[in-house]
Amino acid sequence: MDLEKFFDRVNHDMVMSRVARKVRDERVLKLLRRYLEAGMMEGGGVKPGEEGTPQGGPLSPLLSNILLTDLDRELEKRRHRFCRYADDCNVYVKSKAAGRRVMAAMRSFLEKKLKLRVNEEKSAVARPWGRKFLGSTMSREREPRLKIAATSRQRREEKIRQLMRTARGRSLQKTIAILNPLLRGWVAYFRLVEIKAVLEELDGWIRRKLRTLLWRQWKRPSTRVQRLKQRGLGEHPARLSANNGHGPWWNGGAAHMHRAYPKSWFDRMELLSLLDTQRRLQSLS
Repeated sequence: MDLEKFFDRVNHDMVMSRVARKVRDERVLKLLRRYLEAGMMEGGGVKPGEEGTPQGGPLSPLLSNILLTDLDRELEKRRHRFCRYADDCNVYVKSKAAGRRVMAAMRSFLEKKLKLRVNEEKSAVARPWGRKFLGSTMSREREPRLKIAATSRQRREEKIRQLMRTARGRSLQKTIAILNPLLRGWVAYFRLVEIKAVLEELDGWIRRKLRTLLWRQWKRPSTRVQRLKQRGLGEHPARLSANNGHGPWWNGGAAHMHRAYPKSWFDRMELLSLLDTQRRLQSLS
């Protein structure tokens, strides 16, 4: 279940009434009210803040969670199993019919009690493996396992593609230095996943992209022959490989480039391995 334009539609009176349950200092309450009503710059002028919380502000996530604590308590009272992060919430029930009942009840509660609306396009009653939550989903098994959602993988691949488009004039070592932080943060976020095939496949895909980058940088067949020979290929196989007539992407995944630049070589170049890093993080937890 997802809430429609949540940070834009948070009701100020609702938030303040819930903060006032715990905070008695009038100065703090006035400061929070002024923060909510500060407005935002739009078209060179200030648009009054009649509802919603300032997006990007440090207090907005906290105030929003204070408001949605009422939703948590309602789900707990009904003894539902659920997981919520900000305005994104998954509720787990035993049947589709129960799911429809819970969805209708939560829609009514949110609209009447908290003045919020459910985003119908992003919300649904479905099997756990048919939905994603915070970039993850579950496997379709008797004992479900946590895995990375396809959309999360696609977004990461697109970021890597964008980085690679500007990498042709850089050394491989510099490209790896830029790439590693992008990989490190992502795999740390998904350190709890139990199905590791996506990490292994992405590792192989990244190494192929880097081999492709090398092939493009070499440009001439004579340079390719020289580089392959330096990496241990004989004269004849190096010349056959350098003049095979295929494009860079094909060669990036071909046997001669795998032989010349195996995973161990990339490890020595300090390319971060998603799979190895995830295993190490799990061993520390």
